[in-house]
Amino acid sequence: MIPKIIISSGPEATRRTIGYLFGKGRANEHIDPHLVASWNSFAPDPGRSPHRDPKEAMAQLVAQLDQPVKMLGDKAPKDTVWHCPVRAAPEDPILTDAQWDDIAHRIVAAAGIAPTGDEEACRWVAVRHADDHIHIAATLVRQDGRRPERGYDQRAVQREARKIEVDYGLRRLKPGDGTGAKRPTSKEHFKAKRLGQDAATRDVLRLRVRRARAAASDEAEFFALLEATGVTVRLKLGPSGDALGCNFALPGDTNDKGEPVFYAGSTLAPDLSLPKIRKSLAATCPEPVTARPSDPWHQATAATERIPHHLMRGDDPTAQGHLVVLGATLDLLPISAPAAVRAELEKAAGAFERATRSPIAADLDSTRILRRSVQTIWRDRPSDGDGSGFAMLLDTVLTAVAFAMHWHRTRQHAQQEAATEEALAHLQIAYAQSTEPVLASLAQRAPSLQMKQRFAHHLQQAAPEHAERILDDPAWEALTTVLAEAEAAGHNATAGLDQALGQRPLDDAHSPARALTWRIRRLGERHAPGPRAQEAKARSAAQRAPATIRPAATIPPPQAPPARRR
Repeated sequence: MIPKIIISSGPEATRRTIGYLFGKGRANEHIDPHLVASWNSFAPDPGRSPHRDPKEAMAQLVAQLDQPVKMLGDKAPKDTVWHCPVRAAPEDPILTDAQWDDIAHRIVAAAGIAPTGDEEACRWVAVRHADDHIHIAATLVRQDGRRPERGYDQRAVQREARKIEVDYGLRRLKPGDGTGAKRPTSKEHFKAKRLGQDAATRDVLRLRVRRARAAASDEAEFFALLEATGVTVRLKLGPSGDALGCNFALPGDTNDKGEPVFYAGSTLAPDLSLPKIRKSLAATCPEPVTARPSDPWHQATAATERIPHHLMRGDDPTAQGHLVVLGATLDLLPISAPAAVRAELEKAAGAFERATRSPIAADLDSTRILRRSVQTIWRDRPSDGDGSGFAMLLDTVLTAVAFAMHWHRTRQHAQQEAATEEALAHLQIAYAQSTEPVLASLAQRAPSLQMKQRFAHHLQQAAPEHAERILDDPAWEALTTVLAEAEAAGHNATAGLDQALGQRPLDDAHSPARALTWRIRRLGERHAPGPRAQEAKARSAAQRAPATIRPAATIPPPQAPPARRR
């Protein structure tokens, strides 16, 4: 159940609000509007007054609601109307008018509009438009002339809504922590429909601003990227001429006067105010990192692979910082992804956006490498050959998101955990779709039967509990290919297999051979011997069996993190 508070101002606020509640709606969506509750249980009902003119009943209702406000004259407050739509979930049972009556009384009591038993409280009404929702409207002057005590009323009504969900057996929403983005209003949804937009302007702007922030290396580039996507930017300047804030608008989204409708960054999401955008941009190093500059796919994969360590072993601010950069990675990933998986990645990024904010302040100092490498992929579109670079990056992103869900769960971040779980589901679909052609290509290059038998024999000795599943896995042929390629590059393939088996448990892996394929490919690329090392190994190969070739470096296996399905 979702309650949302709207405050209206001006001398005609009550008339406008009541007129809307008993009107046809902006898209004729108001069906049988009628009162289900009121402050005195016998207020006039413009929706169900068969023997009276509805306009007359509406005028009488407005006059009664406004009476305490009018009594104050010039001392009346600027904000005069408290409006709270309360909507049930689509799958919830249809509630009766009597049940909505009880819910309305509980909401206004929780908000401080009309505490239980307070006969001098504000005047209010609850209007039902359809099966799934009501609108509560109240005037913000008590009948004794005082203002209502409604401190933190949004939080209070949300807490009461969670209790109502339990009492009525409704869908139980996750409690928030004040870090969520503001949802589009029904008015914004209807406007988007009229404009032919797939999403409300607020949501479109949020995505474009997030992507520009993720892609930009400085403030000038950030604004340039926004303008390139059609976003109009209006800066809020201080007395010194410095920009203190920024507002964003989409072309074609105008008000009644034909002027662009601007949204402040902070109203799109708490982390999209100009000061916070600047903080994020400052965490991106000004020059590309030099480690393996020709292989940004490897660089991004290696940096993403370290996120689980920060989530499991780092302090909370550092962990939160890596969730922020993981969200930025997901924001840009669809642009560089194969066309077949872009839709799922868009959905994953949209869901994970909620998981990038929590009450914990983010420390972004250790996120520079991943930011720059993902920006390089977005900007330069480097060749990915058979698609394995993208597949490996997506594999590590999937793992990092699984760890993020566990991290939020242990800190009781309910909304963030739910958002991460949703993102994980979309990523798993994209992962399966993107890896299938890559694995098929690897399988076509499978080594000889003798070499495959040698790998299978070692697997049965090293991991007997997983051997049968891996050998029966359709990705086994691809796994033998990467083992053979690692051996050809000078690695000890069986030692690499042992190291890959020790990285993370395979018990919950949907495709253990596929998981091992990417682990071994990453290990091979990370520790590939240089030309001189390869020459030395070639010389020594004539004197000893290939199975005894040592890897170029001994890398201790990482700690085993929680398992995930892939």
